[in-house]
Order: sequence, then C-alpha cells, then structure tokens
Amino acid sequence: MIPVTKPFLPKIQEFEEYIHSIWERQWLTNNGPLVNELELRLKNYLGIKHLLFVSNGTLALQLAIKALGLKGEIITTPFSFVATTNSILWEGCKPVFVDIDEGTFNIDPKKIEAAITPQTTAILATHVYGNPCDIDSIQEIADKYSLKVIYDAAHCFGTKYKNKSVFAYGDISTTSFHATKVFHTIEGGAVFTDSPELLKKMALMRNFGHNGPDEFSELGINGKNCEFHAAMGLCNLKEVDDILDKRRLLSFYYWKALSTLEAKYPKLNENLDYNYAYFPVLFDSQDLMLKCLKALENEKIYCRRYFYPSLSTLPFVTQTHMPICDSIAKRILCLPLYHTLTCSDLDLITRIILRVQNYDQPAHTANLSHITPVSNLQTVFAGLQNDAH
Repeated sequence: MIPVTKPFLPKIQEFEEYIHSIWERQWLTNNGPLVNELELRLKNYLGIKHLLFVSNGTLALQLAIKALGLKGEIITTPFSFVATTNSILWEGCKPVFVDIDEGTFNIDPKKIEAAITPQTTAILATHVYGNPCDIDSIQEIADKYSLKVIYDAAHCFGTKYKNKSVFAYGDISTTSFHATKVFHTIEGGAVFTDSPELLKKMALMRNFGHNGPDEFSELGINGKNCEFHAAMGLCNLKEVDDILDKRRLLSFYYWKALSTLEAKYPKLNENLDYNYAYFPVLFDSQDLMLKCLKALENEKIYCRRYFYPSLSTLPFVTQTHMPICDSIAKRILCLPLYHTLTCSDLDLITRIILRVQNYDQPAHTANLSHITPVSNLQTVFAGLQNDAH
C-alpha cells in the first residue's frame, strides 16, 4: 500500500532520551522546559521574532481572530481546509468568500475590494500547498481599508518569501504541526506576530487568561501544548532540512515523469523558496481525475482530493458560486508525497496515471518511454538542472 502521506518519525532512541528527561522532571505540561526550548529553536531556525507553540493549527486561527478582536465579516478563500472557514464561524464572524486565482489557487487580490463592506474587519487568506499568496497586494488592500490580515500558513513550514519565512507576514500568521505536515509535533500548531502586544495577549489567552496564580487579565482558553509533543518537535527539527530536500527531489521526479499528462500544476509565487509540501495535480477534466483516482486505488495507492469540496458550498455557510474554485476543486488531486517514497513507487504511480490517459492505446505502445526507472533521486535532479540550462 502507498498512502497519500506518512508522518516522519525520528530515531526512537532520540525520542526516548527526551521522554526519560520528562519522567525525571515529572513536568508534563504548563509551559515546560521542552516547550520553551522548542519555541526558541523554532524562532532561530525560522528567523522569526515571536511565536507561540499551541495545541493545533485550528486553535491557532481561533486565537488570532480573538486576539485581533475581529467582528462582522472576514474575507476569505473558498479553497482551503475546512478549519479555515470553521474558525471564522466559531468565533462568531461571517466568512465572505472571494474566488481564487486560476494559476496559483490562492485568493485573488483583484477580487477582494469588491467584497469589502462597512462590516468587513479582516482578510484571512490561505497559502495553498505552501505557495504564498500575493502578499504585497493583500497588504496594500488591507492598509487602504484599515483591515487586519491573518494568514493560514498551515502548509508553509520551510517556505520563504523574499528571503523571509512566510510566517513573518500579516498581523498574525498561523501554522499546523499536525503529523501529516512537513514538520510535525504529532499534534500542534503555532501563532506568529511581529507585535509584542499581540504576542503577550495570545500568550495569556492560550493559558486561560492567567496573569499569575490568582489573577486573570484576558478571556482565555486551554491552548497550551505539552512536553511530549515538544519532544517530538525537537527531534524532527534536527531532520527537517533533509526532509525538505527529499520532498523537492520527489517533486521534480513527478514533474519529469508526468510531463505528457493532460494536467497543470500551481503557478509558484516569485521570490519564493518553496517547501514542496504537497504534489497537487490539476487534471484537464474531472473525468480523467476520477479515472486515475480509481485506477490508483485499485492498486492500493491512495491520493487525496485536497481541497474538495469548495468551502463556499458547505451546508452551514451562505453558499456562493465561485466558478474558478468550483472548477479546480473538482479536478485537483494530491499524489503521494513523503520522505520514504522511492523511485520505484513513483514509477508505479506515474505509469498508472499515464496508462489511464492513454487507455485507448495498448499498454505496450502507450507513451511511457520517457519514464526511466532511476534508483538515485540526485541523478534525476541533476538531469533536470541540465535540461533547464
């Protein structure tokens, strides 16, 4: 079986060392030493001024909305995981959907201004598949209308925009450290902000509003994370550069092998160092996508329709026709991508997809000759670089 993703797991001996230290201290949660160490190491690795390690990425979004005191309408994308919309609704605000750019799959800044009303208080945009939004245009609109900006950067660990972590942008940026992400702490997430005042506010809010043993200064919630999850994060942070390199090589292998597929891929933002968090394929037709999905599943290869359906069609929102998002959501498929995938795995996946496309040709004459099994991903990447020159 080939699943769509597998969590990275470090050497168990390294994890056990941290677990033994937790046993010795008997400090399991409530801002323990490993949580503090992880926050410090993440700030250093990412080049970020301020961050808070929290329970999960959804709660990170909820904290951001609450800390900014948002009310009324929040302009957002229909092409994201359901947590983006749910967080807006959960905090008593109204999501106002704006269609996406057909190239990047991110919210289209050219359509945002038309959606702004006197009730609009913020823009909450998702960097889809780790590919940054048009950050500059969104900030320009936010400044013009005095709106706050929150970025759902759940996919963005390791992505840089203009030589800075993408987490550095917006009033508050959030991410997920769920087990399926490039960097994970089993369960977890983080909030990022340049504002010391917002950081202090969210730090209080994630711990019930405690401002001392017997004092409360903020309306708060239990948004803390524990020492065990921090231990996993500390182990995985040591390996994250290798994880990112492997995903990059696998992605280039896919692109080379699928060069004749009737499909497109997200247009990556300029000024970008990309993390290759996912391998999304936008098929030319929903029919071809569904046939490929079925053929892969018949071989116990599992992909994901990520994101489907469009969030603007959810039963608990004001349903809105988003023609570009609706079309893309029906045709998109994320192929398996994780650190232990092999060239043989990718050969199998891509051959099945291309045979479906060429189903009317005999298998032995199908246009598959450009796929040459290679055992070394570095060899493939070197070849691609040579082709580019």
